[in-house]
Amino acid sequence: MRNALLTLCLAVTGAVYADAAQHPNFVFFLVDDLGWADVGCNGSTFYETPNIDKLASSGMRFTNGYAACPVCSPTRASIMTGRHPVRVDITDWIPGMNAERVKNHRFQQINDRDDLAPEETTIAESLRDDGYSTFFAGKWHLGDQGNWPTEQGFDINIGGHDRGSPPGGYYSPWNNPVLEAKQDGEYLTERLTDESIHFLETRDKAKPFFLYLAYYNVHTPIQPYKKRVDHYQEKAKQFEGETPVQKEGGGKSRMRQDNPQYASMVAAVDDSVGAILAALDRLNLTDNTVVIFFSDNGGLCTVGGAGPTSNLPLRSGKGWLYEGGVREPMIIRAPGVTKAGSVCDTPVVSMDFFPTIRSLAGLPAQPKLHLDGQNLVPLLEGKAPTEDRAFYWHYPHYHGSKWTPGASIRDGDWKLIEFYEEDRAELYNLQQDPGELQDLSQSNPDKAAELRQKLQVWQTKMNAKMPQEVAERKKG
Repeated sequence: MRNALLTLCLAVTGAVYADAAQHPNFVFFLVDDLGWADVGCNGSTFYETPNIDKLASSGMRFTNGYAACPVCSPTRASIMTGRHPVRVDITDWIPGMNAERVKNHRFQQINDRDDLAPEETTIAESLRDDGYSTFFAGKWHLGDQGNWPTEQGFDINIGGHDRGSPPGGYYSPWNNPVLEAKQDGEYLTERLTDESIHFLETRDKAKPFFLYLAYYNVHTPIQPYKKRVDHYQEKAKQFEGETPVQKEGGGKSRMRQDNPQYASMVAAVDDSVGAILAALDRLNLTDNTVVIFFSDNGGLCTVGGAGPTSNLPLRSGKGWLYEGGVREPMIIRAPGVTKAGSVCDTPVVSMDFFPTIRSLAGLPAQPKLHLDGQNLVPLLEGKAPTEDRAFYWHYPHYHGSKWTPGASIRDGDWKLIEFYEEDRAELYNLQQDPGELQDLSQSNPDKAAELRQKLQVWQTKMNAKMPQEVAERKKG
């Protein structure tokens, strides 16, 4: 009986692999720190993103695509696993900013994992088990050596390691342990793009592929892309006076997109997207390749002296639980599924990519793995959502953007943000006030109390780590 079962399993596996060439391919673009408003198709006029805009016009653009966290590592873990950052115990960027660096901090440091646990199953492992070739290039930031992409389901790793910012900067000679420069002055994004195209050209054509390009752009250090910066320096001459800023907590938010260096880094991403899409066309892969475009958190807008971009009309940015920190540019082009130029206003979140990719690949769902994600294929087909979802964010850490520990919930059009440091909450109606300018917590205390209770129930259910007060502060 055992031998018969083994023979059947091998036959089924062989059938999957034999039919692998019929399954769609996937190209996943993940940009680092790209804000919702940093692309032309979402309204930017200073930054120019013709290739990203063209991708949007050929697929579906999501207006309410959310990252699971306002910083990078937790969102990256959520994409990889289909599980909420609280569930995988990565709730801050790795290794995070120690609370001791914050003067008069109220809460103790919350320690989470500094890597994606080996026992987690990634989307790359899942696809590879079903016959896919898997390729990673760019920023990993989910663990040190021994827990890099090749240990988490990727056949090839170009440039992915433990660091979140490109060591040595964007121009070679850089200091990347898994990417040796070919020549001085080489630009990192161009190199990652070339490596990705090389994979497309030399892959095993008997297998479908999953290409995951996680750009280091547009993360700090803000270093101009020399091929594009002159254009934006000239364009910036249209502005008069100093860049306007606005106070946000203990920091300041940039209120205008006018930074030529940052704009050139956005342009480098756009050039790369265009080059890879052109390679898909040239290799006759476009009609059988799903393309996904996303960012890991909001644009860096709010810091001590103002960040390099502005997320207006959304409020604040990276590190904050306002919309500017968690709402992302999101595009999916799935041939035969999405209608060109379609727009979806239904809120979705980064955990949804895992089950969606499995479904588009024609592979069975794995609900015990992607516990917190939902299959977006019905939305991609233009269907209305069948049920309302609540979305939860838990960010109990201090951050260099001047964010202090808190959490938030979006339920329908309503959003509540808790600020633990000040024992208060803010309430917004996103349909009426997407910029989160009118706090309704005092005028609608019943809704605020309802959402606070719902958020706390979720935190308890998830065993979320809650901030504990510093003993000295308690005595005082």
